[in-house]
Amino acid sequence: MTSLPTNLFPASMADVPADYRIEPLHQREYLLNGDMVAWNGPVSEVYSPVCMPDQTGTLQRVLVGSFPVAGPTEAMAALDAASAAYDNGRGEWPMMSVTDRIKHMEVFIGKMIEQKALVVKLLMWEIGKNLADSTKEFDRTVTYIYDTIDAYKDIDRAGSRFKITEGIIGQIRRAPLGVVLSMGPFNYPLNETYTTLIPAILMGNTILFKTPKHGSLLHYPMLEAFRTSFPKGVVNSIYGRGADVVPPLMQSGKVNVLALIGSSKVADSLKKMHPKSNRLRAVLSLDAKNAAIVLPDADLDVAVSEGILGALSFNGQRCTALKIFWVHRSIADQFTEKLSAAVNKLKPGMPWEAGVNITPLPEPTKPAYIADCIAEAEAQGARIMNEGGGAAHESLVFPAVVYPVKDGMKLYREEQFGPIIPVVPFDNIEEPLQYLINADHGMQTSIFGNDPVQIGQLIDPLVNIVCRVNINAQCQRGPDTFPFTGRKDSAEGTLSVEDALRSFSIRSVVATKETDANVALVNKIVGEHDSQFLSTNFIF
Repeated sequence: MTSLPTNLFPASMADVPADYRIEPLHQREYLLNGDMVAWNGPVSEVYSPVCMPDQTGTLQRVLVGSFPVAGPTEAMAALDAASAAYDNGRGEWPMMSVTDRIKHMEVFIGKMIEQKALVVKLLMWEIGKNLADSTKEFDRTVTYIYDTIDAYKDIDRAGSRFKITEGIIGQIRRAPLGVVLSMGPFNYPLNETYTTLIPAILMGNTILFKTPKHGSLLHYPMLEAFRTSFPKGVVNSIYGRGADVVPPLMQSGKVNVLALIGSSKVADSLKKMHPKSNRLRAVLSLDAKNAAIVLPDADLDVAVSEGILGALSFNGQRCTALKIFWVHRSIADQFTEKLSAAVNKLKPGMPWEAGVNITPLPEPTKPAYIADCIAEAEAQGARIMNEGGGAAHESLVFPAVVYPVKDGMKLYREEQFGPIIPVVPFDNIEEPLQYLINADHGMQTSIFGNDPVQIGQLIDPLVNIVCRVNINAQCQRGPDTFPFTGRKDSAEGTLSVEDALRSFSIRSVVATKETDANVALVNKIVGEHDSQFLSTNFIF
């Protein structure tokens, strides 16, 4: 492949399979305090990375729809609604029993599933994710909610009994934290957003939900499900430019938890805006530059197949993507040859096409950034190893294997978040180790090799540098029961199913001295169900 075919984009909507055609969806309402509030103000138009020719034959991004561009006034109204619904822990939702909260969430799941076809279609059109991955994202999110409910039951069961220690009777359960500001990313706008949103809601918090810049419209079909599944004020949507609507929220000091999946630069800025930093809990999943280390005895077929999955799933637009490959010099030429051949077998095309691996990029500036990274590397002696690597046609960019990458190039340190595979040769294992030690990020790494002694000796330092070491496998988030976190600038808090529930709650205890009178009092409270917290109810 020397260049991308010019006919990859559809000539018209008639060329799109009927099930996946899109009619512009213009959102003119948002969820506030239990109501869908009409919006008559400015809007932001949503253009797909999928292009079609206009009347002159020039390719243009397809209009998907539009959504409200609200401002600080609307954002503060949402904050007031969430604060009132929480009511310093005395609101209906934070005071509700665990059983009843779960019932509300189960109602929501049913209504969410009704919107599957539309949400999957919007995932394809808004961010260019292929049909298989869009469907998987939706289904995985539903499974995540069910798993979260099960984990919540387990946590509550563990707190359903009393502890007696040193003459003190106590019951320990988890309680909500307050108002949560949740902001998700564009690359997994449904799944990653809900991995913070759902556990935060279940634990009794109230929510301010800021949609991402790309992948915002697909949340619109879910607003009515939220509205009709939870008490008013529990979930409130926020639209508008983040720079306009988020600072006043943080500066108010009324946000108790910041849940952000995005960049460390944004996270640092927002945390500094809060006037009571000790009162703010942050749950963050941020930047990453995950490295693969390919050892001399690695099975190159495995390293290439897993490496491509890790580097190029959803065009490499994942925080868990493999973003740099350190390959022992003795096998570097052979590895890059095999990798290049495998990359060139990938199929570029439209999201709905069967077997498509490479799809249009949602960020309008990304193709130019990729071209700049490649040009800079070439100017410093690197080469594109696969034929046609880096070829672009509007929003479509074919992946480039770039070798040899070295310090001083953007591809060496910057998180490219796109379809480029930088390959760095090394002679001594200390080189990739020092790279990881000096990196700003510390999420995951992958080791490819078969020597148990060498791999064992690498595991021990690596688990203290990153938070997940994958052996002969790509970096990834799943399964969702595994901890998902990072060191340094990559994360704060942990987002497995169970860990997320703990991240959005705090342990609270009710205690009394073990006297006959106190025992009788506690037994009466429990027996008469006078308290939701002080209870021995066991959820099945």
